[in-house]
Amino acid sequence: MLTQSPQPLRQSLIPSLIALLCIVAVGGLQIPQLNQLQGKGETPSPIELQRQIEAEKVRLNLLQKVPTFGFDNLVADWVFLNFLQYFGDDEARDVTGYQLSPEYFEVILARDPRFLDAYFFLSGSTSLYAGMPDRSVELMEQGLQQLSPKVPRESYYIWRYKAIDELLFLGDAQAARQSFEKAAEWASTYEDEESQYIASISRQTAQFLARNPSSKSAQVSAWSMVLQNAMDDRTRQRAINQIEALGGKVVITPEGAVKIQLPQQD
Repeated sequence: MLTQSPQPLRQSLIPSLIALLCIVAVGGLQIPQLNQLQGKGETPSPIELQRQIEAEKVRLNLLQKVPTFGFDNLVADWVFLNFLQYFGDDEARDVTGYQLSPEYFEVILARDPRFLDAYFFLSGSTSLYAGMPDRSVELMEQGLQQLSPKVPRESYYIWRYKAIDELLFLGDAQAARQSFEKAAEWASTYEDEESQYIASISRQTAQFLARNPSSKSAQVSAWSMVLQNAMDDRTRQRAINQIEALGGKVVITPEGAVKIQLPQQD
């Protein structure tokens, strides 16, 4: 009876083991900082927090370069979990800010440009919190070059995130109009009710901007999406304030649903 040599199996396992060792080694850069914090049992000082940020930045830079040998999705998921931990540490972010947010997504989206949920957090954390909408839009543009209307499913949302950043935070109405048009185009390839609704409101917002680049109705529509997808009360209140300042109105129905009334004058 013929027996198969184990050599091909060993050769196939070597790249995987190397990739895992590289990832573990890079991840190990976090361990001293975590042990230090657990040992102290107290909120670190601003100097310590800044040291952690610098160490994390080095680790993320390494993760952009380290070979993964087919484990790209695993790395993207792992870094995304790291981002959630970073973003959710309100006390630390009150001290250091959110300037590291785009660094996480440079790694995440380079490894997995189809990671739809990542684009949502990219827009919120980088544009709204870190105040760097140009970086957010740049990363979305890079990812969109590798996507299509059906890959990933509902990828039209990325065009809407991009349009909102362009309109509300960059003040580029022309670019925003084009992004809303692409969102409508991609969403219209689906037959479900939600996608058809997104196609309709995206097309309507693009029309607002075509008629009036400073359209208040278009801005209210964009802030409405920020409100609907807000991750915290601070963002919700900012969106409500902006909607009302533009002449719109936020109405809470008896059932608890949120309805937006557009400004009477555009």
